[in-house]
Amino acid sequence: MEFGFTAKDEAFRMEVRDFFQTQYPAEIIDKISRGHSPSKKDYQLSERALAARGWLAVNWPKEFGGTGWTPNQKYIFDEELERAGALNVVPMGLLYVGPVIYTFGTDEQKKRWLPGILESTVFWAQGYSEPGSGSDLASLQCAAVVVGDNYIVNGTKIWTSQAQHADWIFCLLRTDNSGKKQEGITFLCIDMATPGVSVKPIITIDGKHVLNGVEFADVCVPMANRIGEEGRGWDYANYLLGHERTSYAHVAGKRKLLHEIREAARSTGDGSLIHETGFLDRLAALEARLDALEITVLRTLTSVSEGGSPGDESSILKVIATELAQDITELGIECFGYYGQISFPDSAAPLWTFNTPVPPGAAPAMARYLAARAQSIYGGSNEIQKNIIAKRILKL
Repeated sequence: MEFGFTAKDEAFRMEVRDFFQTQYPAEIIDKISRGHSPSKKDYQLSERALAARGWLAVNWPKEFGGTGWTPNQKYIFDEELERAGALNVVPMGLLYVGPVIYTFGTDEQKKRWLPGILESTVFWAQGYSEPGSGSDLASLQCAAVVVGDNYIVNGTKIWTSQAQHADWIFCLLRTDNSGKKQEGITFLCIDMATPGVSVKPIITIDGKHVLNGVEFADVCVPMANRIGEEGRGWDYANYLLGHERTSYAHVAGKRKLLHEIREAARSTGDGSLIHETGFLDRLAALEARLDALEITVLRTLTSVSEGGSPGDESSILKVIATELAQDITELGIECFGYYGQISFPDSAAPLWTFNTPVPPGAAPAMARYLAARAQSIYGGSNEIQKNIIAKRILKL
């Protein structure tokens, strides 16, 4: 069976590769390769470079500013972006709320919010998780009460990625407690500059500030900021989560990491690790699993129409992609031996001092390993995804 791309697809690949080599900001690639966290300015510089080429909203329908690319072209673009070491787009606007707005929003909402996402002038955060709720999203209690033509919002969201950079946050909020817990949930967009909104940083185990808690104290939100119908937020959230869970694959990034692990095993110490059967067996098994993930991603992309949602099948990708990421990053730090214990508080300089030179990939490898621990939890834990697969796909 031939899994190769057509000549036309390969010509497109060369066009994309040339863009990242000659037109994409080289300083961002250098910064990321050294383990530094990107700033809001870095994300904007990256996304505006893509937008100038018309390549920012890869998955959006053409009528809303998307590329109109085939599934193969979308896949090749993502592959070359990660191969180059460029920044992935901030997903909250482009991958998550954008499709919800152009699918369920009013014409006024599309005109109001989509341009800012496409121009990378407006950043979004996702307000789903709450303290004590775990992966039970339907148990949320952050409330929105109708007062005149507004909602008054009180409560807390947690694990909110990039909220420190966000201009807007889209939230699932409890507007009714009378029915089943999946009912009475409403999808609201909230201006982060509204009085009563406060952001509290959460520093993660890798020493970085990506996550936050967001508190709402009598926050007044116009009804015009509601997406769709009141009480239908659960439906819109499931549509959004299909896009979110598909976005975890990062096949090219994983393939690049496996290559770096193989090279590090050759060069670290006396290089004997690359000749150890156990190490090579684990490396080969990871490569085989990555091949299987790639085929699954391609199959999913081909089955989804332009701008559509992959639905429940995205749970399959979420499980295999995140577990594979954890196993790859674990092997990555093992190949560095005791150098793999190095960590750093968001800089390329390790906290520990060694008498011998530290291999250049050791500190970023530990940062990746620590960050990957959360992958099987966020976006709905993998245990929840397995329940979705069993109930909604296998009908068990």
